[in-house]
Amino acid sequence: MKPQPLPEFREAKIGERPIRELGLTIQGTALEPILAEFVAELDAAGIRQVRPRIYLSTEWGVPFETIAIAVPFYLVRPDLAELHADRTGLVEGVDREDILRYLRHEMGHVVNYAYCLYDRPDWIKRFGSITQPYIEEYRPEPWSPRYVRHLPGWYAQKHPDEDWAETFAVWMTPGHDWRAEYGGWPEALAKLHFCDELMAEIRELEPEVTDDELDEEVGEIEYSLEDYYRDNLPVSGELPPGLDGALRAIFADLPRSGPRRPADELIRRHARAMARSVFTWTGHFPEHTRSLLRHLAERAGSLELSYPESHEEATVVALTAFVTSLAMNHVHRGTYMP
Repeated sequence: MKPQPLPEFREAKIGERPIRELGLTIQGTALEPILAEFVAELDAAGIRQVRPRIYLSTEWGVPFETIAIAVPFYLVRPDLAELHADRTGLVEGVDREDILRYLRHEMGHVVNYAYCLYDRPDWIKRFGSITQPYIEEYRPEPWSPRYVRHLPGWYAQKHPDEDWAETFAVWMTPGHDWRAEYGGWPEALAKLHFCDELMAEIRELEPEVTDDELDEEVGEIEYSLEDYYRDNLPVSGELPPGLDGALRAIFADLPRSGPRRPADELIRRHARAMARSVFTWTGHFPEHTRSLLRHLAERAGSLELSYPESHEEATVVALTAFVTSLAMNHVHRGTYMP
C-alpha cells in the first residue's frame, strides 16, 4: 500500500506564543543555502574585507553604524511567510532571487557604514546628506532617470542612504550589464560608475566600522505574532468617497452572458497579487492598498456586483488599472480622489 503524505504541520495557537519561543533559526532551512550563495557573490565582486553578520529579526535592515544584516523571521518557515502575506499583502523575499535582491541592497548599507562613505564629499555630491529626514511615506517619481530600479516601489527615491544601497545592489548583481541598461539615463549611470570606481578604491581596505551588534534579534522578541501584526496595522486613512459609480461602471462594461460569480470574492482572492503589483509600479504601500481593496470588496458585495466566469482575467486587469489610478493619486496628492 502506497504511504500517504503526512498532513502539513500547523502549530496550535502559534500567534499567541512569544516569537522567541518559536525556535526560529537559519540553520537547516531553505534560507541557509541562499545565504551561502550570497557570500559567494561577495567573493565574486571582490568584497572580502567586510563580512556581514546575518541574523533573524522582524524586517530587513542594517542598524546604523553596524555591519549586521537583519532578515525577516518569516522567511525561514513557509507557514509564517503565508501568514505575513495574508496580514500585510507583501512578502519581501518571495523566492531565492528575491531574497538575494534584498541581501544585495542591505549589503549596500553595510559597505556604506563600514567605510563611513556617507561622510565623503564625493558621496554626498552624488547622493545627498545622510542626515536628510527619513520619511516613510515618500512620494516617488516613477521612471525618474536620476535613480536605478531594483527593489519595488522606486525605493532609491526614499532617502540618500537608500539611493546608494539601490545603486550598489544593481552594481553587485551578477551578470547585470548596468552600463547598457542605464545608457540612456546619464544621472543614474553616473552613480553606477561612481560606485564602480569607489569599490575599486576601497575593496582591499580594512573597514573603519566592524560593530555587528544586533537589533531585535528573533531569540529575544518577547511579544507574539498577534502583537506584532496588531502593532503594525496601517493607520486608517481617508477612504475614497463616491466609488460606487466607478465600481458599477467596471462591471457594467463586462459581457452579460454565461455563469456569473460575486465580484467581492474576486477582489479578495486577487488582493495580494494586486497589492504587490500596485506597490511595485507606484510606491503605494501594500498595506494601504489592501485596506483600499477591502473597502472595494465590501462595496461590491453591498452592491451585489458580479462578473462572468469566462472573463475573470479581463475583470482583474480592469480592477488593477482602477486601483493603480487611485494609488497614483494618493502617492502624488495625498488623496485618492482629487
